[in-house]
Amino acid sequence: MAYAQVNGVNMYYETHGSGPPLVLLHGGLSMIGLDFGALLPTLAGSHTVIGIEQQAHGHTADVDRPLSFDAMTEGTSGLLRKLEVENADFLGYSMGGGIAVHVAIRHPELVRKLVFVGGVAYSPDGYYPELLAGMAHMKPEDLVGSPFHEAYVRNAPDPDGWTALVEKMKELDLSWKGLTAEEVRSIQAPALLVIGDADIVRPEHTVEMFRLLGGGVLGDFVGLPPSRLAVLPGSTHITVMQRTELLLSMVTEFLDAPIPRPGKIGSARYGVQEDGSTATVPPSSTRTTPDPSGRIT
Repeated sequence: MAYAQVNGVNMYYETHGSGPPLVLLHGGLSMIGLDFGALLPTLAGSHTVIGIEQQAHGHTADVDRPLSFDAMTEGTSGLLRKLEVENADFLGYSMGGGIAVHVAIRHPELVRKLVFVGGVAYSPDGYYPELLAGMAHMKPEDLVGSPFHEAYVRNAPDPDGWTALVEKMKELDLSWKGLTAEEVRSIQAPALLVIGDADIVRPEHTVEMFRLLGGGVLGDFVGLPPSRLAVLPGSTHITVMQRTELLLSMVTEFLDAPIPRPGKIGSARYGVQEDGSTATVPPSSTRTTPDPSGRIT
């Protein structure tokens, strides 16, 4: 167990494995082991994994201030600088993915690639309205006995702080104003966005975010975009992190792949692939098109 004093918080972190640095950022009310325990052994086989627990979460004690993305962003970046990490990949679940996005905007030099799993949104408009309505009425006792509560009681410096944590998370979620399209578009790091098909966000909102990050293009014509999108079937916001094999196959391949170089839109007939090769697109005179009957000619 290791701690570092950053911006008034004695932040807990743990490291595993060796290789290029990979930062893990947990979701709200959660902790590193609960969210990433099943992924850690594989990820640590090829990376130096740095798991960080935020204010009032897991092994990190609370302090007398609200939870905010600004403070968690600066705490995360400050801790990495203390550890002399100059550039890393980021994997965040839910709130942790939001922190990773904020770090990529405010401290782009720190982020090589980012993976945002579960609840992928840049604006509160992306959430289902009934989620926010239900959250407004949520009480700390409603979650007593849940995996989040049990993990908190086992690991928190003050096991009696559960009520304060839940109230602070409610305030964070209900007061969040989101990011602008321009802020999302400014992110330089390639991103992998992953949601469940029954997540807490509307899929069309995550697709909109994907487009702001350069996705949603005709890859065979212009090359693969740097960012990627995945919708896991039969997965909710909670169970998306339990799709271990699917997540590992996508995350490790994304992190290991070279950053693609898109071809020129509208002028090139070749898409530049991740390995530098090109895929020829037939000229318009020979391209197959459907005739009026719907058959390909």
